[in-house]
This record gives sequence, C-alpha cells and structure tokens, in this order.
Amino acid sequence: MEPKYKHILETIKTQIIEEKYPAGSMLPDQNTLAKEFKTSRMTVKKALDMLAIEGFIYSRRGSGTFVKKNALAQQDALPVNDYGGLSRRFSKSRVKSKPIVFDVTFPTPEVKERLELKQNEPVYEILRLRLVDNTPYALEHTFMPISLAPNLSKEILFDSIYAYLTKEVKLEIGGAFRKISAEKTEANDLKYLESEANDPILQVEQVVYLQDGRPFEYSISRHPYNGKHAYTIFDRKK
Repeated sequence: MEPKYKHILETIKTQIIEEKYPAGSMLPDQNTLAKEFKTSRMTVKKALDMLAIEGFIYSRRGSGTFVKKNALAQQDALPVNDYGGLSRRFSKSRVKSKPIVFDVTFPTPEVKERLELKQNEPVYEILRLRLVDNTPYALEHTFMPISLAPNLSKEILFDSIYAYLTKEVKLEIGGAFRKISAEKTEANDLKYLESEANDPILQVEQVVYLQDGRPFEYSISRHPYNGKHAYTIFDRKK
C-alpha cells in the first residue's frame, strides 16, 4: 500500500498543476489538511516538506505555506532524490517503455563492484527506451542481481520495473548515489533518442540501494538535448 504521505503529496501536487491552488496562493494549514486527509499533522508535514524539496511550495514563518510562482515549471522536472521511476513522476498514460535488450549475463568487473556481487553471480542486463508523450525521454541501461528479482520478465519491462519491485517483490528502496554529467552523443543516442551528432547528452549514472544497504540497481540513463530534461535540487538552510 502507498504510504499516506505520498498520497497527500501527489494529491496536492495535482491540485497545484490543475490550479486549484494557483501560483502564489496559500495552502490550508496543516491541521486543516490533516482533517481533510484523515491523518496526523506530522504526516501532512512530511508531504509538504517533500513538495517544498520538489520546488512546488515554500513556507513563510508566521504566515503560512504558499505555492511558488514558478511551481508549474517544476511539474516535469525530476527531484534529484526521487527513486520512484518515470511512471511515478508522470501520469501512466504519458509514459511508454520499449525494451531493446533483456538478457541474463555475468557482470563486468565494474558492474560487479557497483553491485557488490559475489564471483560469477548473474545479473539482468536491460536496455530500455523510455518515452514521455511519445517523445524519447531516456535510454536506460540497467543491471540488477537476479537473486533480488528472480521472476522479472520482459513483459514487466513495458511497464514500471520499480512498481513491480516495490509492490510485488516487496523491496524497500533506501536511497541512491547519483552522478550527473554532460556527455557527447554515441551511436545509440543517434539511433534511439533522435539526437543529432555532437548534441550534448545528460547522463545520470546511479547505484540504488535497499533499506538494508544492499545495492540492487546499477544504471546509466542518457537523456537527449531537447529542453525537457532537468533534475531539481532544493537546498534549505536549517
């Protein structure tokens, strides 16, 4: 079951995008929202804190919580600390996945090191083209230990792998180490991302960990240069 604070977060975010709460408007106070969602004030606070991190709202001491004037500009940006995958960030109808490679293989020394694998421990190798609104959004090259998701199938790759891992396999994601860099185009970028030669590519290399500290994914995602790709970082002083 989805945590309550995530339901509140997504509901309020949708209300902001649909302008029930227009840019610059004030949200109801935490106690009012707690009554509306039938939950505790602390759960509401957690949801609002996440919305602030994602760049949708801000709080003014003694005055309340307000929708940022540029909130709608954040709706397609990915928070750098988000681990839910594209299908959670965008509505399901907007996202499509096209598997290109789905194989079982033995890891290279680099993949073995990133995933902290034992000698000769097999992994899934997955290459998928992700589309948003039928436009190439990312080319994802992913490696996962077979031992953590033994029943992963090609059919699942057309949908959300993260939804399968969290809802069916019951894995709990703990966090990730990410390296974001600008790269030059390669052959697959030209073939699948509709990139032009010498276009810049936004590359996100990551290792994602479970709550118990085990790495379960090593991936490299490459995003085309078309003005639709951004990661957001919210830096708030205590």
